[in-house]
Amino acid sequence: MLSKIPVMVDKLQGKELDAEILRAGIIAELDAINLYEQMAAMTGNGDLKRVLLDIAREEKTHVAEFLELLLKDDEEQVEEMEKGKEEIEELTTKK
Repeated sequence: MLSKIPVMVDKLQGKELDAEILRAGIIAELDAINLYEQMAAMTGNGDLKRVLLDIAREEKTHVAEFLELLLKDDEEQVEEMEKGKEEIEELTTKK
């Protein structure tokens, strides 16, 4: 894993610990997506490129799985994601 867990997990427990585990999982999967897509862009081998991009797509599914679990238990995250969605709608629909 290229990233490090950004908090001292030994001081957390219960839902807080689970949320941090899920966030660390998301970080790891995003790192993997970036790595596989960068390697795919570097190679001239078509088979290798297809495999790397397929694996990157699978990692995107893993991000979604971790995020869904996080959203089940973190109401504040749900609220903030909704705010972010609204802000993007406002920013991207104005011309």
